[in-house]
Amino acid sequence: MVRTIAWQKDRVLMIDQRRLPWEERWLVCRNYREVGRAIREMVIRGAPAIGLAAAMGLALGALRIRTKNPAVFFRELERVKDFLASQRPTAVNLVWALERLEALARSMKAEPIPAIQRALVAEARAMLAEDIALNRRLGAHGAALVPDGATILTHCNAGALATGGYGTALGVVRAAQEAGKKVRVLADETRPFLQGARLTAWELKKDRIPVTVITDNMAGQIFKSGLIDLVVVGADRIAANGDTANKIGTYTVAVLADRHQVPFYVAAPLSTIDRGTPTGEAIPIEQRPPEEVTHVRGRRITPEGVPVLNPAFDVTPNALIAAIVTEAGVARKPYIQSIAQLFRQRGKEGKGTAVRYPAGRRTP
Repeated sequence: MVRTIAWQKDRVLMIDQRRLPWEERWLVCRNYREVGRAIREMVIRGAPAIGLAAAMGLALGALRIRTKNPAVFFRELERVKDFLASQRPTAVNLVWALERLEALARSMKAEPIPAIQRALVAEARAMLAEDIALNRRLGAHGAALVPDGATILTHCNAGALATGGYGTALGVVRAAQEAGKKVRVLADETRPFLQGARLTAWELKKDRIPVTVITDNMAGQIFKSGLIDLVVVGADRIAANGDTANKIGTYTVAVLADRHQVPFYVAAPLSTIDRGTPTGEAIPIEQRPPEEVTHVRGRRITPEGVPVLNPAFDVTPNALIAAIVTEAGVARKPYIQSIAQLFRQRGKEGKGTAVRYPAGRRTP
């Protein structure tokens, strides 16, 4: 299984996804600012992976706070948290992870500061193992939706590289294969960062799962040809009503799937569902640097002086989504009720220690 992130000797290690598939290089982050820069510059990407990186970044920042004064410690911890939270605005897992660690720290405010620091490191590391385990549960739920012999279209990368390991959308693919089903993947290249062409294809080739790369503008013709049996994508934030923010171009795929009566599934952990955001209209959309569009590997491909739009995400309305697959089960329409039921079920099972967003909360 591909590894994405690790904690080693009070350092955070990440595979540099900007260099894939040409080179497998691990970046070593020695402080929380380096972790934040890695998140912002897309060394690591994918909502669950960003959350894990943020948690490890906060733990790393906590270790570097040199004080015996609890008030100073928590003030500095809040400053580190705010810095990390500002790096990517759309992926809700980032703030979810930070708030989870902050809640743990505040629950221990009567304890010595070294004990709090050790607990934050242990929690961040535990979240990595938890993420892999929940992705396997998610994959098992999603595999039941995949017919034997299916051709699955994906968009962007929602595999091991976008999580702690195993993956969400690609977790469904992996689980279907592990269940003995013959599956094949069509991977949208996913302009402008090419996560499908570079990352999804790289992962699946390593796992010997049949994969074919297509350009984003080929999807319509391939749907029309009847070659796609279902679509599975990940998510960066899901609103309480099921509206889903994912990599730019996802909405286009969902419209095509609806037009050709192909089921469109979203696969994401419960931590990606922001129940404090009522609809997709309230989800902030990150604007990325124009150079991601104007340049490929440092070489300009557009004329000088021509402006560029580069929104990183779009929002797919819940009406176009056949089901949302989570580690707690599968939600279907109406999503407000089915999503709430999944959270109730998870609460009964005692899975995880997720922070709940209060009503009306909109994360940065």
